[in-house]
Amino acid sequence: MDPRIERHASVLVDHSVQADTGDNVLIVAPPVAENLVVALYEKLGAVGANPTVRMQSPRATRAFLRAADAEDFQLNEHVLAQIEETDVAIGIKGATNTNERGDVDPEKTAAYGKAQKPISEAYLGKRWVNTQYPAPGTAQKAEMSTDAYETFVYDAVDQDWDAQREFQAQLVEILEPASEVRIVSGDTTDVRMSVDGMTAVNDYGEKNLPGGEVFTAPVPDSVEGEVLFDKPLLAQGREVTDVRLEFEDGEVVAHSAAKNEDVLRAMLNTDDGARRLGELGIGMNRDIDRFTYNMLFDEKMGDTVHMAIGRAIDESVPEGQPKNDSAVHTDMIVDMSEDSRIEVDGEIVQRDGTFRFEDGFQE
Repeated sequence: MDPRIERHASVLVDHSVQADTGDNVLIVAPPVAENLVVALYEKLGAVGANPTVRMQSPRATRAFLRAADAEDFQLNEHVLAQIEETDVAIGIKGATNTNERGDVDPEKTAAYGKAQKPISEAYLGKRWVNTQYPAPGTAQKAEMSTDAYETFVYDAVDQDWDAQREFQAQLVEILEPASEVRIVSGDTTDVRMSVDGMTAVNDYGEKNLPGGEVFTAPVPDSVEGEVLFDKPLLAQGREVTDVRLEFEDGEVVAHSAAKNEDVLRAMLNTDDGARRLGELGIGMNRDIDRFTYNMLFDEKMGDTVHMAIGRAIDESVPEGQPKNDSAVHTDMIVDMSEDSRIEVDGEIVQRDGTFRFEDGFQE
């Protein structure tokens, strides 16, 4: 066993989910990630947990979606029952072909996701983490050799997460009491949103491994302005580029994309909440320094901001605050490295990717 895989498993078990004796642990993984599943079983056995694995096959999912009638989609009650009996969930990503579902009707994919929404909600109610196995297909999409991609992934997950937490805590202190955030990038993005009463969450490798962001939730009806997401998005097995969204009273009133706009349209039409933002995230992991078409990594890059249409994350919405609800949660990225700024309550806290608490910040 590659010792880097064993280390990856240790970080997941000991740091991310802190699995303990008697925990029922569900691992959801593609076949290509079997080595990491084996390493996880060993670590979980050592702590006295009770693991099981559900293998996911993108080819099988594609075959089902192409053959089925969207009107016949029903909740997979047996899968929901498994989640409900789970204490800890570990999701592993990895693909031999990142475009496996590229020939499935986007509207059908959206309908299936809507039907399975209670499963995703139950999953998020557990102690959970999502991570990446460095599979060849994912490496190819990143335009990297398999060996180079393995090094990239393992370096990203095996970090000093306490130091990352302390670095990000500086932004949490700014966002936690804030009322309004404004994101400006060139002449293509200028959007404002209220975050009044919401929680700023410090993600340092617990829910996502790798971690490396601070995120919060906009008040659903407060978002105003226009955003160009200038980094590509891989969704439903297709690449969607130059997504442009215009917001009024929190809702997307106009949208476009240079490539695969039908995928974007299908996501926005999933339900009412899909046309509102559920997350504002700010990337802060300086060790992730290249774009790889993988949102788990790309949204953590320094010099980026991401916004997610759809479901808000529970940790960012205190009880009693308005929470956007949707079967969709799709992150999209804005490059903030040039001619850009983040304002919090009218004060610039980041310019051209540099925070005010970092060397080189210019007011």
